[in-house]
Amino acid sequence: MKKLLFLIILFAAPVWAQTPEERIAKMGIELPEVRQPSANFVKWRQVGDLLYLAGEGSPEKGTLGKDLSTEEGYAAARNTGIRILATLKAVTGDLDRIKQFVKVRGMVNSTPDFYEQPQVINGFSDLMFEVFGERGKHARAAVGHVSLPSNIAVEIEVVVELKEESE
Repeated sequence: MKKLLFLIILFAAPVWAQTPEERIAKMGIELPEVRQPSANFVKWRQVGDLLYLAGEGSPEKGTLGKDLSTEEGYAAARNTGIRILATLKAVTGDLDRIKQFVKVRGMVNSTPDFYEQPQVINGFSDLMFEVFGERGKHARAAVGHVSLPSNIAVEIEVVVELKEESE
C-alpha cells in the first residue's frame, strides 16, 4: 500500500506543481483580450487582499430552458470563466498571485421552470478547480434570472484573495 501511495504522489506531484498559467496552456486555452466597461463603473476593485470583479457575461446568448440546454449553459459558464481568468491575469500580472477564490455569484438567464442553475454554474467552478486546484474552490450562489443584459446566458461575479507580496 505504501508503494502505491508513493507512486501516486510521485506521478501526481508534477501535475499539481504546475502554475495556473501552465495548466491553462496545457489545456489549450487562450485568454481573450480584456474588454473595458462601457458604462460608469470599474472592471475590478481591490480592498486589502481581496479583489472584487464586476460581473462578467458569457459570449453565448439565450435563455436556459428555452434556447439553451443545461450542457450549453455549462459551456457558457466555462467560457465566462475563461474571460474571468483573462481579467485576473490582467489585474495581477500572474495568476499564481491568487491565494484562493472566496465567493462566486453565478446568474443564469433562465425560464421560470428551469431549475438546473447549479449544474450550469458548475462549468465555471469545474474550470477554476482544473486551473487552481483546491485554491479554486469557493463559496457560491447559483441563481436564475428572467433576463440578463443583452440576453447573455450567464453572468458571474468573483471575489478572490491575493497572496501577500512576500508569499
